Amino acid sequence: MTDLATADVFTDNAVAQKPFDYFEDLRARGPITPLGLHNVIGVTGYDEGVAIYKDDVHFSAINTVTGPYLPMDYDPSKPIDDQIDACRNANAYLGTIMTQDEVEHARAKTILNGIITPARLKANEQYMYGLADQIIDEFIDKGTFNVVTDFGAPFAQLTVADLMGVPKEDNEMVRSLSADPSQLPGSLGGTFDMTTNPLARMGMAFYQYIAERRAAPRDDILTRMAEQRYDDGTLPTVEEVVGLATFLFGAGQDTTVQLFASMLRQLSDDPDLADRLRADPARIADFVDETLRLFGTSKSTFRYVRRPVTVGDFTFEPGQHVMLNTLAMNRDPRRFDDPAKFDIDRKNGRTHVAFGRGLHACAGAPLARAEGRVAVERMLARMKNIRISDAKHGPRGARQFTYLPNYSLFGVTEQWMEFDPA
Repeated sequence: MTDLATADVFTDNAVAQKPFDYFEDLRARGPITPLGLHNVIGVTGYDEGVAIYKDDVHFSAINTVTGPYLPMDYDPSKPIDDQIDACRNANAYLGTIMTQDEVEHARAKTILNGIITPARLKANEQYMYGLADQIIDEFIDKGTFNVVTDFGAPFAQLTVADLMGVPKEDNEMVRSLSADPSQLPGSLGGTFDMTTNPLARMGMAFYQYIAERRAAPRDDILTRMAEQRYDDGTLPTVEEVVGLATFLFGAGQDTTVQLFASMLRQLSDDPDLADRLRADPARIADFVDETLRLFGTSKSTFRYVRRPVTVGDFTFEPGQHVMLNTLAMNRDPRRFDDPAKFDIDRKNGRTHVAFGRGLHACAGAPLARAEGRVAVERMLARMKNIRISDAKHGPRGARQFTYLPNYSLFGVTEQWMEFDPA
């Protein structure tokens, strides 16, 4: 049996299979706790974590994707910012908007905000309704489906493709872009290889789209993306736009898929809640946010200490990795009453940190919330008696799922549901 107090969360799959037990054990040792491995400091406290999220002076986002497997050995005799910049410049996957700091991040976000406009989101949401029904039609006669592959993946992929104006004739290519769990950032052991990730294919497609629109503009979303400028009026390079487009395309897909799975687990084991949401669809938004709070699909994200700073009673030193345990922060009893209880009437439920805080708060949060709301609304309308498959996962009260072998992403490898057509 794994001893949680000494377990290596970055390599031990037993910890990944019991994430909530691990985080509660960590919380018992204090809101900020050195893990005693990989120079990592774990944070489970809500207030402490939010303070770190909002501090881009003392903490760098360079290790957001890699965690402690940052390809850099800190040398205290040299300026740390120079070392961070050198590390970022030497690795293309450490130059994305997720890992940029301060000025560069804010600059890149102007392009991203130009892509995700309120008008575009509204039109995209209308597309989601038809898309949800199309995908449900693919398995409605079977009475069973795997949330991860049969609904979640194609819905998330095609929704963001529509948001970004990917031509509909490329939808089959889009649906083929599913990464093996071992390729996802946060894979145990830090062995994930982004160069083999199928998103590289999407990056090549976006390069072609953007280059073509700059050479021959059209009246479409991709042209607006290609012509989007920074606040100072300069035009980004094609590579910069492609990097942001590929990031936006891939960043929220796996987390959105797992949000669907978590919502259906909750509905399956609480049929009265399903009836309540059918009767009052306006409450589905609260249901989505409470699911994000209690089962948010990001287990942990990371920061790298740039300057000495004290948060709470803990003093951080340069070169340390900070593991912000968002699942644990969202269950901090100092912030949320009866934190393990699922309650869509919770007054402060939307203050969860599933989408982060501060400069790096998730730009796709409105999209994810809309996806969750539309998906649940259409499933409740098209299906009744939605339930987890006892044959696949065991009876209620003794469910068995295989969780992703990942220290950053929380989710299941598969989840089979059964239902009666409405």
